[in-house]
Amino acid sequence: MNTVFQNYALFPHLTVSQNVAFGLEMENLSKAEIQHRVAAVLEQVQLEGLAKRYPKQMSGGQQQRVALARALVKQPAVLLFDEPLGALDLKLRKEMQLELKRMQQRLGLTFIYVTHDQEEALTMSDRIAVMSKGKVLQVGSPMEIYEEPVNRFVADFIGETNFLTGRVASQQGGRVVVLIDEEVPMTVDCRQEMPLGKIVTLVIRPEKAEIYDSNHPSQSTLPGVVEEVVYIGTDTRYLVRLTPQSIVSVRRQNLHRRDLTLHHVGEKVQVLINSDSICILEDDRAAQDSYSRRITEMAVS
Repeated sequence: MNTVFQNYALFPHLTVSQNVAFGLEMENLSKAEIQHRVAAVLEQVQLEGLAKRYPKQMSGGQQQRVALARALVKQPAVLLFDEPLGALDLKLRKEMQLELKRMQQRLGLTFIYVTHDQEEALTMSDRIAVMSKGKVLQVGSPMEIYEEPVNRFVADFIGETNFLTGRVASQQGGRVVVLIDEEVPMTVDCRQEMPLGKIVTLVIRPEKAEIYDSNHPSQSTLPGVVEEVVYIGTDTRYLVRLTPQSIVSVRRQNLHRRDLTLHHVGEKVQVLINSDSICILEDDRAAQDSYSRRITEMAVS
């Protein structure tokens, strides 16, 4: 088992080949064996022409490859990664994510990768374990973790998320109607039985919500008012207030130039969220308590 560190931890006074060979030299292998394995691993990480350079003569991405080669050359069964791409800029980090994934598939090694970057976890992993305070909260594929989080922490940690709390008003035919803030009814696909009156939290990803003009003909849309418009390049994020207490984030992809000026702050709109795109959290105790207080305050006022 070997580790690839966040700060590379290279010896500055040694060349690339000497850094990579260090662990093998500690095993007292023959020079011929060391030279053969170093050359092979440098080819794997695409550094074969830089063997005589020193770390200070290389970019961050190249230094990270040297650290990776130093770990791989020992031929471990498991490689541990401690946020190894944290010091790289965004573009290089994304390139290295894909490169590491391809390398893992090619070598067939087990990579255990620690990261606080949710997108990095989704991009690189076959299986993700989400941890909080030393406890594993959920283990699953990237799709399972993103689409079916088991609690609020997991849903909030992986990706951008809307949370709407409400009361179960009815259930029929595999669907429940949840009344958000006692005002807005939302239909949700639900396989398990839900007691009427139960307070639940709905998890909605912004990219799964759609925004339309206020005169949109669909009967299943939710009326709201645009409070904020943020242009992000590939898409635009709209914050839409549904009730005095609840607001939802909607991300619309900018497929055409006309999409850039579709909706404005203060405009009345309709939000469409498909019933099968919503996840229900039953045991969100903090949200339940907060919702009960809110409803009591609304009743008193």
